[in-house]
Amino acid sequence: MGRKELQCSWKKTTDNIKDIFDFKEVLGSGSFSEVFLVRERQTGNFYALKCVKKKQLHSSNLENEIKVLRRIKHSNVVGLVDFYESRTHYYLVMELVSGGELFDRILDRGVYTEKDASLVIKQVLEAVSYLHQNSIVHRDLKPENLLYYSPEENAKIMITDFGLSKMSDHDVMSTACGTPGYVAPEVLAQKPYSKAVDCWSIGVITYVLLCGYPPFYEENETRLFSKIMKAEYAFHSPYWDNISESAKDFIRHMMEKNPSKRFTTEEALNHLWIIGNTAQNNNIYQSVCEQIQKNFTRSKWKRVINATVAVHHMQRLKAAHADPAVPPQMPSIEVLGVSSLDPPPDDLDTNGNLSCSQTSLSPQCDVSKHTYHSDSDVHCAAHSSHIYAMRKQNIPHSDERNEAHAAQYLGLLLELFCGLLYRRFFI
Repeated sequence: MGRKELQCSWKKTTDNIKDIFDFKEVLGSGSFSEVFLVRERQTGNFYALKCVKKKQLHSSNLENEIKVLRRIKHSNVVGLVDFYESRTHYYLVMELVSGGELFDRILDRGVYTEKDASLVIKQVLEAVSYLHQNSIVHRDLKPENLLYYSPEENAKIMITDFGLSKMSDHDVMSTACGTPGYVAPEVLAQKPYSKAVDCWSIGVITYVLLCGYPPFYEENETRLFSKIMKAEYAFHSPYWDNISESAKDFIRHMMEKNPSKRFTTEEALNHLWIIGNTAQNNNIYQSVCEQIQKNFTRSKWKRVINATVAVHHMQRLKAAHADPAVPPQMPSIEVLGVSSLDPPPDDLDTNGNLSCSQTSLSPQCDVSKHTYHSDSDVHCAAHSSHIYAMRKQNIPHSDERNEAHAAQYLGLLLELFCGLLYRRFFI
């Protein structure tokens, strides 16, 4: 089967990309691509260069990402500067973002208030509002995809990772995708959904920024997804005792179960917690950072292992909510970055994965190169942005014995995989 070429009128060709860029260092690597810090020889400008291998590429996703990025020009969105092609690779020249991840900056601050969180969310809302006005839905908003432009104290927030984004002029989508901890109820329920899913995700991000732990947690993944679909969350004491009622009201409107009643980005931008003086200036650094360190700094290998378990349960949940008139076969589903979930409030874990952005210069980022494949077409790939994507297709849900055998077989493989990852990160 031959390669599927990307058809882009503005694509540039080169025999040797090193004639154009001076490669400085590796920022990240994965099964399908590598990301380098490069300096353009002609201008001296620095960029993040994503190098994607053609022979291992499912080009439709890359093509969609490029089309979306090409359409975007906003001060709070990591931009695509240029696009090159050689005989073996595609090269995405990305705007360089060097300020690190959102959580890292919070942990380094020393002082952190509601007002700080409000300013972050305002920037995210302005960027997402711009995307929605241009008929683009991000579909994977989470703290790990929010980066600071530079190390400066007043640096702006940048949204990155448009691998799951969608240009939707008709405003209705159906593909189940995203990070479960941040995905909207209608997506998990396999209902048609709209750009309102991004607003739900912003609500979840706001919740996390104000307490340091996710709004939904459950040891059993099926019950976890059920809670999300019912929008069952609470503002626990003592973590929320010093948070303003305005902030809680904002979250309630963003995490409204009914997408037609949920705040739009425009409505959110006009809420008093965003534009008024209701966001408090009390220092919540200690409590928030304590929870962030407990819930969002788990070892990377544990998150990869538990991602496969979450995929299995997400597939079963899809079957449980399927139309009985439909034959027992489920469509493809993409799940990103699921982690383990421990009981609240002292040992919570994140519902998303801790990733290193493809354009981040964070020195602590350790990008795994392991890839896992099984006979049932479960595919786990470590992309350059350290996002673990998993897809499982055409899995019957009527034969419990086959599921048990598959689970046992998968467990053995995961046990081996766990050992390999342990050796990589801890020995």
